[in-house]
Amino acid sequence: MLPAPEPTIRAALAELLVRIHLVGLFWGDCSLSNALFRRDAGALSAYLVDVETGELHERLSDGQREHDLAIAEENLVGELYDLAAELERDVVDDPEEFAVDVRARYDRLWSELTADEVFAPGEGQRLEERLRRLNELGFDVEEVELLSDGDEVRLRLHSKVVEPGHHRRRLLHLTGLDAQENQARRLLNDLTRYKAHLERAGKTPVSDAAAAGRWLSEIFEPTIAAVPPELRAKRAPAEIFHEILEHRWFLSEAAGRDVGLEKATDSYLNQVLRTAPDERLTLTE
Repeated sequence: MLPAPEPTIRAALAELLVRIHLVGLFWGDCSLSNALFRRDAGALSAYLVDVETGELHERLSDGQREHDLAIAEENLVGELYDLAAELERDVVDDPEEFAVDVRARYDRLWSELTADEVFAPGEGQRLEERLRRLNELGFDVEEVELLSDGDEVRLRLHSKVVEPGHHRRRLLHLTGLDAQENQARRLLNDLTRYKAHLERAGKTPVSDAAAAGRWLSEIFEPTIAAVPPELRAKRAPAEIFHEILEHRWFLSEAAGRDVGLEKATDSYLNQVLRTAPDERLTLTE
């Protein structure tokens, strides 16, 4: 038997392959013995420990990825059969199925991170949904392209691996806002959505700095200013904006369309924040 459940090992190895391919690294010798597995909150995280055959490129072609995956499948099957012969017992039920499943998990994750998505112009919440799923998987978006074609919009994402604290530092750099990591991640997603809107409207690229300045003055600050003075002590501004975005997402899901920030803000203030407890506590002896 393996030292951890098979599904967790398969998932960790597939994710490792996705992560190194996103940064342009061709491994060339993927195997269980060339990866380090560490327990992480009930799951496993895999780390590459032998890059002797590795090649770093600006971006891997589909052909390079396919070649690396073919090597991985062959190595995994051979290694599992060798282990079974050495230990004189089966390590997994079916080495070939094990390798095929790692490849299938890789394909699903790679598609989630990179595949184009087509939706109607009025379905702006689809971009937010995609960003949410990527964040939950531990990835961020380096670039967003929204390509209009008649009654359809094609969403194209370029994903990247993120390190702890990345979102908080990036939000502070772009906007001067100091927020917690999860708050910052959500605010940056809204900034990304706003930047895509500006580029579609103007049909020209917009720099991150320019988009951040307009988002701050046209979206974030007016939204926070709409909060009545008697309610502002209930939450920090970044948390209020985060909760408004969450509220907007739920309203849009129920309506089947993007309800817009103004409607979501009004609903949130009256239905959520007004009845929420005041989190600013006074300590007394």
